Amino acid sequence: MDSRTKPDYPPSDELLRDLDDYGVLSLTFNRPERNNAWTWDLEFAFFGSLIAAANDPAVRVIVVTGAGKSFCPGLDMQVLSQSAQGDKSGGAMRRWPMTTALRIPKPIVGAINGACAGIGFIQMACCDVVFAANTAKFTTAFARRGLPAENGLSWLLPRLIGTSKAMDLLLSGRVFLADEAEKLGLVNWVVKPHELVDRAFSYAREMASSCSPASMAHIKRQILDDWEHTAEEARMRALVYTSEMGVHPDMKEGVMSYQERRPPQFDGFAAGLRVPKSING
Repeated sequence: MDSRTKPDYPPSDELLRDLDDYGVLSLTFNRPERNNAWTWDLEFAFFGSLIAAANDPAVRVIVVTGAGKSFCPGLDMQVLSQSAQGDKSGGAMRRWPMTTALRIPKPIVGAINGACAGIGFIQMACCDVVFAANTAKFTTAFARRGLPAENGLSWLLPRLIGTSKAMDLLLSGRVFLADEAEKLGLVNWVVKPHELVDRAFSYAREMASSCSPASMAHIKRQILDDWEHTAEEARMRALVYTSEMGVHPDMKEGVMSYQERRPPQFDGFAAGLRVPKSING
């Protein structure tokens, strides 16, 4: 893939984007009048923006949250009703898997501000680090909608919290609160609602300012890929990555900045992923 691919952020009123001076990109689901319920347009804008951010060397860390009082309660019931009646038109618009965030080689920080269910739950589970407001509520929801565990969640959730706990959440579809989500290991920190955005951005900016984008890309890839490998295979792959980073400019800068007791000045990272030009291709 060509690492010089020009970042291309798809325009949409359903997703707000803002890049700060630290290199932290905020992506905000912006359908507060529908509690940020998922639509095909939102899906295209969100995944397209993730891919574009992966290609954009100015972006170092991504924060995902929702406008208003909800994060994302799942597929908009109007869309779900159309699907139940046999309308599959939305499927033609899909260009990326629902777990796209897992393969974005930049840290993704979730800031879960409210209701998080169904597709929203999947997006939360695909974040690398998660902050949640103590008022947030969670549910997988699928069993209560006559659906299977969608989009690989039956693979992902047991790896995050263990098989028995995943069975509970998927089979029952019960609602649980942020404190339990933290105990289960689904979220890293539970904070007061008015502190959520500041805490998430403070964490993201610290990573953006202090950590090598190339190193973070390797580490994220290692953690996810090594789920499917033995400990020895992981060790051997780490040797290869260490050799690659040993001649990377970030290695030299990381050592020099430490010795000189100054903040590091790491280069940006561009993944060179393909971004379709429109919703149809």
